[in-house]
Amino acid sequence: MSPRARVLVVDDELEMVKLVADIARDMGHEPTTLTAPLLALPLLEEREFDLVVTDVRMPEMDGIELIEQIARFDPRAAIIAMTAFGSIDTAVRAMRAGAFDYLPKPFQPADMALRMERALGQRAMTVELTELRSEVAHRFSIAGMIGRSRAIEEVIALVRRVADNPATVLVSGPSGSGKELVARALHGESRRRGRKFVAVNCAAIPEALIEAELFGVRKGAYTDARSDRPGMFQEADGGTLFLDEVSELALPLQAKLLRALQEREVRPVGSVSSEPVDVRVIAATNRDLRAAVAERAFREDLFYRLAVIEIAIPPLKHRTDDIVPLAEHFLARAAANAGKPIAGFSGAALKRLLAYDWPGNVRELENAIERAAALCDGGRISPDDLPEGVRARRGAPDFLEAAADRLMTLDELQREYAQIVLRRAGGKKQRAAALLGVDRRTLQRWFGGGGDGEEGA
Repeated sequence: MSPRARVLVVDDELEMVKLVADIARDMGHEPTTLTAPLLALPLLEEREFDLVVTDVRMPEMDGIELIEQIARFDPRAAIIAMTAFGSIDTAVRAMRAGAFDYLPKPFQPADMALRMERALGQRAMTVELTELRSEVAHRFSIAGMIGRSRAIEEVIALVRRVADNPATVLVSGPSGSGKELVARALHGESRRRGRKFVAVNCAAIPEALIEAELFGVRKGAYTDARSDRPGMFQEADGGTLFLDEVSELALPLQAKLLRALQEREVRPVGSVSSEPVDVRVIAATNRDLRAAVAERAFREDLFYRLAVIEIAIPPLKHRTDDIVPLAEHFLARAAANAGKPIAGFSGAALKRLLAYDWPGNVRELENAIERAAALCDGGRISPDDLPEGVRARRGAPDFLEAAADRLMTLDELQREYAQIVLRRAGGKKQRAAALLGVDRRTLQRWFGGGGDGEEGA
């Protein structure tokens, strides 16, 4: 017997939803019933279901279309299609739409119970396989570079190929995309991994101090120089120096950096001689350095010296396949740090994560998941745990937001939606019924009254 599962039953026949709900309840599961299929997706927006049992022929909505939308919305949910109009063609259409199984009406309760058990078992295997793949991907990822998109796979492959090459590397990508992770991966996969990895943010150090920070300073070079002090190049000797935001270096210092890279030696501030250094330099920028060269804001010779090997990281919104594995990784770490047994994300929360553009890229995603883990008081992250900008229902009709605020019943929501369509149809019930995918009698049952007068009975 499968563990207690959440089952959604959708059928326009009240007796049928009661029957299937009773079967699910007898199996130890938690059923929820709907006789209005138009409300299935708004409900799935708020709650996660392990199994959906839905009719195929319903007056308000085509069950095949509902199955397709559920499969897109939450591919982890198992779906069983049922209909009194059984045929091979209908079964094939339902399975292609995303249903796990198909059951013609009338059916024996034992037959439905068996199919529900099989569907839930298959779902459990799918979830376990997904988690296993995520664990394996993490285990074999490089220095925390997690993802399954083609773009990140190509970055990881390139990192492995060039890690031991002594050539300088230029890593480009928007802020928060993980440029330092790539630099650390290059260091960690190289023969230099036993020596220091030194990171410096060129934009965070005042222009007057950056030369001394990079190349060191001799005693007496200026008033506060009371002793010799090595710079970042000397500190990273034998290892790797990561120059983040290298585009922010002033032109005079760019010339000195170019000399250090060419001659493999540095001259500390206040010194009359140079010191040899053995450093592998990795630079990073969120700017287009080629454009900066064209604008004479960056030296062309330094650009080509830095960009012997180029690695570009696309923004997170262009590699949506990485959002879920990254979110799961961040959640596992945040939950462990908070001491909370958080199992994962609800289907609605995952939809919000996938719909958001993530202008702050991986860093913003990490912060959002840490916040969600801190606020979560249930077994899974829900949309309410996410930051306001992430959980906003992009593209959701305004009336759904208002309905949620007013805590409307499903029956009230159904009627209000139909009223909106009726108004847009110019008050003509025949046309409104066609737009809603219901028959005219259904509208009359909802609103009462007879014909439109304009379109006849």
